[in-house]
Amino acid sequence: MEITANVQETPVKTPQKVIVIGGSIAGLLTARVLADHFDQVTIIERDRVPEQPEPRAGVPQSHQLHVLLTQGYRILNQLFPGLEEELAGLDVSTLNWTADFQWLLPGGWSPRFPSHLKTQACSRNLLEFLIRKRLAAYRNLDFKEAITVTGLLLNPNRTTVEGVKLRNSNGTDTQLSAQFVVDASGRNSQTPQWLKNVGYEAPQETIVNAFLGYASRWYQSLGNEPLDYHVLYLMPQAPHQSRGGVLYRVEGDRWIVCLIGVGKDYPPTDEAGFLDFAQSLSHPSVYEAIKHAQPISPIYGYRRTENRLRHYERLSHFPDNFVVVGDAVCTFNPVYGQGMTVASLGALVLDQCFKQYTQHRSNPDLKDLGKHFQTKLALVNQTPWLMATADDLRWSTTIGDKPNLMTRFLQQYIDKVILVASERAEVYQSFIEVIHLIKPTTILFKPSILWQVIRQAFS
Repeated sequence: MEITANVQETPVKTPQKVIVIGGSIAGLLTARVLADHFDQVTIIERDRVPEQPEPRAGVPQSHQLHVLLTQGYRILNQLFPGLEEELAGLDVSTLNWTADFQWLLPGGWSPRFPSHLKTQACSRNLLEFLIRKRLAAYRNLDFKEAITVTGLLLNPNRTTVEGVKLRNSNGTDTQLSAQFVVDASGRNSQTPQWLKNVGYEAPQETIVNAFLGYASRWYQSLGNEPLDYHVLYLMPQAPHQSRGGVLYRVEGDRWIVCLIGVGKDYPPTDEAGFLDFAQSLSHPSVYEAIKHAQPISPIYGYRRTENRLRHYERLSHFPDNFVVVGDAVCTFNPVYGQGMTVASLGALVLDQCFKQYTQHRSNPDLKDLGKHFQTKLALVNQTPWLMATADDLRWSTTIGDKPNLMTRFLQQYIDKVILVASERAEVYQSFIEVIHLIKPTTILFKPSILWQVIRQAFS
């Protein structure tokens, strides 16, 4: 994806206020780029924000495994210079995705070799905490906690959003005006209903649900011998191998162990069931690592994993001075680890839209920026959406749009690419670059890979 952040460029700042609804990753990154464009940025969060890197009630999956892909890692380090060094100082290891990642593919274990595909493997709680701490240093940005947004404020003609309706923790209703509003409230976004309440249509939705569930547990260390990887992945494989597992090392030399089940073959959250499920996987590596390990947390289950895409870009009418970002637009099956990275890409798209609308203008008009942004965001979401849903649509138990001819072709072609990737490091690297949203899917059709796929298909 040819999207880059240029934090050295000085945008035109408007003497206006912007409200960001939601203080999770998408909201924080959106607030970061908008702080360059507005005199005042206010993040409204319904939770009490913890003072340490801890889970919070508004993020029920915060106990689970979160992965920052290479593209997202690069963007965060551009938006927050020095973040890499700060993470390293907190005992966060650098993860090379081709050298430190052991992946059991259908053709065998993935090749392992060093590459430019790197990130730092930390917990989501630590990453969100550090971003929040960085933003706290911005003089034109403030947080409002334990406040719920209950609706949008529009002008008398109902053409432009002018603020939000609020409910404080004591039940008091108030209002807050702004010249621009961003909904980054996540998969539980109320924007479809808010739009209907003020006379607009709600967006169409596309849902693909493979009924995947997972159960995670944290360990201080694994196995009796040092492990020679930072991540191990046993991937479920359609149509018959519905179970998988992940071992993922985070800060403090701790490990998150995640067991996965597709088609309602959910992993148990009791002690014996968790171990039995691990022992049933296609390879004994996960079970061997945890059977004598000392856990440091309960077992946390999570089953809300459907892919959901709200098509704001298709609405014929959309209020001015308002946009929707992150999971409030598009949520992916979390097993693919795309959410935080796609949120960072969305923040850069919004930044670019503001630069385009404010360039060479002393008093910029933001009319139609929202519609323009939602169209560009839909293009960003296309590739990760196709990757996630094409895989989920392999299962007969999946509900939602049935795979069309293009999806079926892509599924079969990717199967052949993965088989070749097991033996060819250069093909594997291209495949990982696509997964990490560094390169477009078209890279997998370049002649050198296409020829090897054809040879494999007829061998």
